[in-house]
Amino acid sequence: MYKEYLTARQKKDQTALSGGKQTMTLFDDLRLLFKAPVLIANVLPVFTGFWLALYFTNSSLAESWTLLLLTLFGSIAVIAGALILNNWYDVDIDTVMKRTVKRPTVTGHFSLRFVLWLGILLTVIGFVLLLFTTLEATIYAVVGWVTYVWLYTMWSKRKYTLNTVIGSISGAVTPLIGWTAIAPGYHVVPIVCALILFIWQMPHTFVIAMRKSEEYRAAKVAMLPVVRGFDMTKRQIALYVACLMPLPFLMGTLGMTFIVIATLLNIGFLVISLQGFKTKDDMKWSTVMFLYSVNYIAILFTLMIVLTWSVVKN
Repeated sequence: MYKEYLTARQKKDQTALSGGKQTMTLFDDLRLLFKAPVLIANVLPVFTGFWLALYFTNSSLAESWTLLLLTLFGSIAVIAGALILNNWYDVDIDTVMKRTVKRPTVTGHFSLRFVLWLGILLTVIGFVLLLFTTLEATIYAVVGWVTYVWLYTMWSKRKYTLNTVIGSISGAVTPLIGWTAIAPGYHVVPIVCALILFIWQMPHTFVIAMRKSEEYRAAKVAMLPVVRGFDMTKRQIALYVACLMPLPFLMGTLGMTFIVIATLLNIGFLVISLQGFKTKDDMKWSTVMFLYSVNYIAILFTLMIVLTWSVVKN
């Protein structure tokens, strides 16, 4: 594998150097192939779900290290496998879009055959590891993988604006994977966590699509801003953000501190989303919304861990 990579990379580097362009390192290629920011963003809710299950079942982290590692590494492998297969399938789109032209599937640093088999191998390894946790956790992982790879990437992404709704299911199951490695998933906390992720992904993805609308249009991807325009997208964003407002109150078992902070985050999110109706600079506004949405979900799920830290760590 590495020899194949070096051969392909040397050819590309020679071309890049002759044109005065900066070359990519192996680390850069792997980071882009695995979609590192997306991978990390999906693993955090898995860990949070696991952590909260320990808290609500009065379990100890010290006695659950093996289970935690199996859950995390299994989830990482499944998610990475799905993301890699997305790169493999979308290589024609990635060739057109400026933000994805450096992916190794586009540059040729990795062959498409290698990328395909790597995605399949990691997926299988991930499912095997998760089977050593619980069947329910594995089922949620299967649901997430099938939704992202088949229903989103291969079926809906290029045809329907509902691709965002379908794709959001794969991200929403991540806290359920972590929780059900410890306890059954019919508990309000993991269900609300899944709802938060499902709803949050809509405005988050919409603002990305607004910022990159011309690229999506060139690639013929049926994102909402491309098909229905910015005004419709802004209305959808505000609607979904408003749907986040009542959810913290369903997690009162985490305490008043969580409810207050989560509500303030939701109010800030809603205020910024409503400002979109008055803005004269859609690109600036969508960038602000994107940055807020990224920090919103990171703060919210980290807050859940922090507030239960003293109980679980013992």
